[in-house]
Amino acid sequence: MHDIDVVELGGQSRKGRTAFDLGRDLKFSTAALESYAFARWEPLIYDAMMLAAAVEYADRSTRRPSLGWTRTLTLRLPVHAPQRWAAPDIAGRLQEALRFLTGDAWTIEFVKRRSDAPSPTQQCLQLPVKTKAVIAYSEGMDSRAVAGLMAATLGEQLVRVRVGPKAAGLPGKGEREPFATVPYTVSARGESSARSRGFKFALISGLAAYLTEAEEIIVPESGQGAFGPALVTAAHAYPDYRNHPLFLKRMERFLAALFERPFKFSSPRLWHTKGETLKAYTALLGSESWRDTKSCWRGAQWSTLNGKLTQCGICAACMLRRMSVHAAGLEEPEGTYVCDDLTAGTIDGSVHNDFKRMSQAFREYAIAGTLHLDHLADMAATGNRTAVERHAIITAPSLGMAAKEMGDLLGGVLDRHAAEWGMFIKSAGARSFLRQWTRQDQ
Repeated sequence: MHDIDVVELGGQSRKGRTAFDLGRDLKFSTAALESYAFARWEPLIYDAMMLAAAVEYADRSTRRPSLGWTRTLTLRLPVHAPQRWAAPDIAGRLQEALRFLTGDAWTIEFVKRRSDAPSPTQQCLQLPVKTKAVIAYSEGMDSRAVAGLMAATLGEQLVRVRVGPKAAGLPGKGEREPFATVPYTVSARGESSARSRGFKFALISGLAAYLTEAEEIIVPESGQGAFGPALVTAAHAYPDYRNHPLFLKRMERFLAALFERPFKFSSPRLWHTKGETLKAYTALLGSESWRDTKSCWRGAQWSTLNGKLTQCGICAACMLRRMSVHAAGLEEPEGTYVCDDLTAGTIDGSVHNDFKRMSQAFREYAIAGTLHLDHLADMAATGNRTAVERHAIITAPSLGMAAKEMGDLLGGVLDRHAAEWGMFIKSAGARSFLRQWTRQDQ
């Protein structure tokens, strides 16, 4: 069990509990907060941000057990209106969403803040037209493509909400852009699984929808990214539901209880592969902007060449990207990835000559990333159809669909993923190290 007290400036944690010190472990940007300065601002918004930060701290600072997965986490969080947060329909739905997302047992206690929190000081932002939808926006390829596709229909009625540590920073001097960046960063280390990221992104997007009175929160993930991590898990790991309809439905219920209005998450590319999404984006807009997006999951030590941050090229996210670029009939220049030459006979021979950090850990991570996509392709096989149908039965109600309809749609995505994966592996050549790792026909 890990007990954590969120401590305001000048306070201290109770005996035997870890302190999440808001003056030490949280960097809050008042300048970034100004991009949330809408007329509907209220202390509840700040409390929700502190909740997301506290959950992130607990998740990232508490190691998972060496055997098993589940942790028991308790949080005490100071808020402006603790009675509201502690109401069963709010606290219960919050803890249900967190348990489902992370696979952990969460207990959250709400107490009264010692002092009022800061609020935006500038005049309220005004949008030129009524907002219909918000979309979580990062430098990822799905994010760029789906934002472009949806903007072609919605125009200025679509508002981008920048999320993630590598999202673009604040607007230039004199400019005011809504939701320019997440207004806080958390300092924590110890656990790398970071399953709470989905909660952070969903909650921040929900706050943006509330402030702009948007009807819809668009999730840019394509089918492989939404369903793949839940269908194919590694070893003892709990399924990853961060973009899955079952988690998003739970977030809808929590946000509706907290803000007393309906929320709707939608995934317009749920029944498409990433390659199909990229192809539709480039065909519609003739855009080359996808080329400067980043997909890599790995840290700088595994994705830096000659002092320049690139992409590792072999983690599951990079492999899905490369497969999708191939499926869309596009190409990327040499030097885009550390692991650049997929035609090589060994992974050691595939990396750029200037990369000096090749290790067994790099090789094992590469194998895991490749096998994730290979195993997802296996889900299209007749022998795995029962598992797919079972997943559809569980998930369909969250989408308001019949199980048979969802099973057919999910099966179609898996079939097309398998076809794209097979063609991608084939394109690497018969001597590629990828052919040695995968179960694709020789």
